[in-house]
Amino acid sequence: MKLSATPGIGWIDLAWAHHGFVDHFAIYASDSPFVQGELVEKTVYTRFRHANLGPRSRTFYYRVVTVDAAGNRSRPSPMLRASSLTSVTVSGQPVAVIGEFDRTSRGLALAPNGYQQYTARFPNGPDYPASDWPYLHPGPADKWAGSKPHSFRFRFTLPVVRDLVLAVWLIDTHATIPGVLSLSCNDTSFAEVPLERGATKGSTVGEGPSLRPSIVEVAVPASALRHGANMITFTKASGSWHAYDAVGVFTPA
Repeated sequence: MKLSATPGIGWIDLAWAHHGFVDHFAIYASDSPFVQGELVEKTVYTRFRHANLGPRSRTFYYRVVTVDAAGNRSRPSPMLRASSLTSVTVSGQPVAVIGEFDRTSRGLALAPNGYQQYTARFPNGPDYPASDWPYLHPGPADKWAGSKPHSFRFRFTLPVVRDLVLAVWLIDTHATIPGVLSLSCNDTSFAEVPLERGATKGSTVGEGPSLRPSIVEVAVPASALRHGANMITFTKASGSWHAYDAVGVFTPA
């Protein structure tokens, strides 16, 4: 059984092929190649996401064991070494930031559970830095926000045009219809990001283990930027809400 890995910021996806009956797979992870390591998951699927690894790159050594209905265990699979990716919030230099990259919605407007005040306080969406940035970004599936697309505008100044990376950290998203986040810079579209499914707790809970955080980091091309004032627009044109931790633009290392 051969393992493969796909890295991300704060996670590593494992996958493998298996033919024949199995009750479940046992996945072991270690920071040393010389030990089998800790049991991190039991699953009936031939894939596993090792999540919540943090913003700095981490390396693990993985093995998978098959277990049949009688409890008989196979020999461990060949070891696979894999590393998660480092966030630009760690490796880069900040240009402009809203909030704190701390896995909470603290410091953002209406947090942690005041979303019902959104339409009264932000009838046209936020326009940073002219006003606050709400913790919850609604989508067309949200009746409480008018069942329509909503755009947030993030303004910042560049003394010199250069490549940037936009970091969007979320504490949670809707569990079934997280939707797509459309990103444009100075009216030039540069990304359509399908958001990961969350735990649907982030509309009323600002931090803690009941949430399912996710990270979006995407390059902003220099061709879309200009000297002086710039604006990135976040538009939720499909699906339901997502809940922010923090957003920012960074010069990559």
